[in-house]
Amino acid sequence: MNDFLSQLVRFMLRIVLVGFALVFAASLLVVVLLLATVWGLRAAWAKLTGRPIAPWVMRVDPGAGWNRVFRAGDRWQPARGAPSAAEPAPGRPDLLDVTDVQVKEVRSH
Repeated sequence: MNDFLSQLVRFMLRIVLVGFALVFAASLLVVVLLLATVWGLRAAWAKLTGRPIAPWVMRVDPGAGWNRVFRAGDRWQPARGAPSAAEPAPGRPDLLDVTDVQVKEVRSH
């Protein structure tokens, strides 16, 4: 009897999982068809109005996130008692005495 019940539970679980997979696949198919329809209508409208058919492009600038965070640092104020950029931190050499060096050409033999 236990063997029969365990097989029945496994079979029902498989049926449920296959049903979920079919619903998921059908929903993906509907989304793809909807996007294809929208793109087709957009392309037809571009042809009717004489404009070139522009592809859908996601413009991603990898540096945009860095720039946003870097610029956000200007909004933060240093904590009270913290040294500013003009005054060096205590216990460190004076950072204002640092000089730039001139780049020299590397000679090859």
